[in-house]
Amino acid sequence: MSDPTPQTPEKNADIAEMTFEHAVEQLERIVDHLEKGDVALDKSIEIYERGEALKRHCETLLNAAENRIEKIRLDRSGKPQGTEPLDEE
Repeated sequence: MSDPTPQTPEKNADIAEMTFEHAVEQLERIVDHLEKGDVALDKSIEIYERGEALKRHCETLLNAAENRIEKIRLDRSGKPQGTEPLDEE
């Protein structure tokens, strides 16, 4: 019988240090691997859980980037006057 203690957080500890691009690359590999359908159920679940962790990490990085983006304000003559937060649509 397998150990019931969840191991996922330890296995996914490296995700927090990944760049957005690296996380997306790994997520794409996971999707390709799962779409092939040649993985045992237990391994598929483990891979899927890692994919979910990667997805959450990417969303966090995107939200942080979005919060840093600013819109340039122009004065009446069209010259940059300053910045303001980007409006969410």
